[in-house]
Amino acid sequence: MQYSKLVDKDIAYLESLVGDSHILVGDDILEDYAHDELGEARAFPEVVVEPDSTEAVAAIMRYAYEKNIPVTTRGSGTGLCGGCVPLQGGILLSTARLNRILEIDTDNLMATVEPGVILLDFQETVEKMGFLYAPDPGERSATIGGNVATNAGGMRAVKYGVTRDHVTGMEVVLPNGDVVQLGGKIAKNSSGYSLLHLMIGSEGTLGIMTKIIVKLLPLPRKVLSLLVPFSCLEQAIGTVPKIIRSRIIPQAMEFMERDVILSAEKYLGKVFPHKTAPAYLLLRFDGNNLEELEEIYEIAGDICLEAGAEDVLIADTPERQEGIWDARGAFLEALKAESDMDEVDVVVPRDKIAIFINYTKELEREYGIMIRSFGHAGDGNMHVYILRDDMDEDIWRGKVQEIMDLLYAKGKELGGQVSGEHGIGISKRQYLIDDLGDTLIALQRQIKGVFDPKNILNPGKLIYSLGVP
Repeated sequence: MQYSKLVDKDIAYLESLVGDSHILVGDDILEDYAHDELGEARAFPEVVVEPDSTEAVAAIMRYAYEKNIPVTTRGSGTGLCGGCVPLQGGILLSTARLNRILEIDTDNLMATVEPGVILLDFQETVEKMGFLYAPDPGERSATIGGNVATNAGGMRAVKYGVTRDHVTGMEVVLPNGDVVQLGGKIAKNSSGYSLLHLMIGSEGTLGIMTKIIVKLLPLPRKVLSLLVPFSCLEQAIGTVPKIIRSRIIPQAMEFMERDVILSAEKYLGKVFPHKTAPAYLLLRFDGNNLEELEEIYEIAGDICLEAGAEDVLIADTPERQEGIWDARGAFLEALKAESDMDEVDVVVPRDKIAIFINYTKELEREYGIMIRSFGHAGDGNMHVYILRDDMDEDIWRGKVQEIMDLLYAKGKELGGQVSGEHGIGISKRQYLIDDLGDTLIALQRQIKGVFDPKNILNPGKLIYSLGVP
């Protein structure tokens, strides 16, 4: 695919749309705009623009479509798959100024936001009003637009579902600059093909979201957490189906091993309440009153003890819970602080988690490389990190590629999928193509061709068009 390079006339036109203080060109473009948290994939755009309205986004896309200029949308850049890296240069469209909470509709329990709204800011705003926005990926500095673009999951997905389950409508600018409304403030919809849900998880390859309507829930009055140590991971993971079968649904259900807890302690400079056991389950329950929660956690605690848990530690104050969940939220940053690394984000059936994690340990021994893992026991989503430590970089990269090939193949063998919540971007696209097969890939490429026949939106990502490297 041959794209046009920007010339002075193009830059001048873009400047007229966003203002000279909201456009970066050439050496003024910061290095951060060339990568996301993955870090390995790097490519500079020719220009960075920060529009502040749907009209400006539409004008940019009309111009880019006419001139055949590639456009990549970027939120906070916290992705782990290279999804916002402008592989073909062109325009990097930042949503930094599309950051307004436009409406909180208390009658319909819905909110309308722009894509650049930071998740943490939005959650804090609605919680002060007595509401809950349930999606809670670990990276709370991400934007809501980025979450929707990757269909982010997170720790509360076991009870409340993933981002897709909380989006009811959006305004989208198509590649040719047309503006369309998908869905709305409605609880259900059977009106033809669901283009709304097609847009969710499309990673900026089909359109640019400029407004998003999301569901709100009443904020639970009480929250309580259990930290449950086990002598081995098999015991911990084996307890999960028993808890689910008991008809008590935790808000979150995480698994972790001692190594990542020690890394988080070192990173945060805080002592974790328990760290002598090889493996842990971390459960969080919410409800309307303490009596309801006490009944639930007693059932959960008994199940864990009968399954071989060493103890059940109750965190029933905000301070105790904050300490535990702060550590859980810091796992990724703690590992990044220790070493270069690459990630495998696989989802498998819940009862296959222990098999998969044990396989990572086999590979760790076989390849002589450090592998750390944690994840969402309640929905089978695992985050596996292959660390460089002090290994020569070229040797490490060679081993990483072999290990990742084996891990994705193992996930498929166990009935899993390539990505649980971090998207596909660049790093997983070949694994997705191999996993889906020719027929499904052809269908998805046809969908891309219908929305974006010139292939100017985020080219080279997800299900990339033929002819794009």
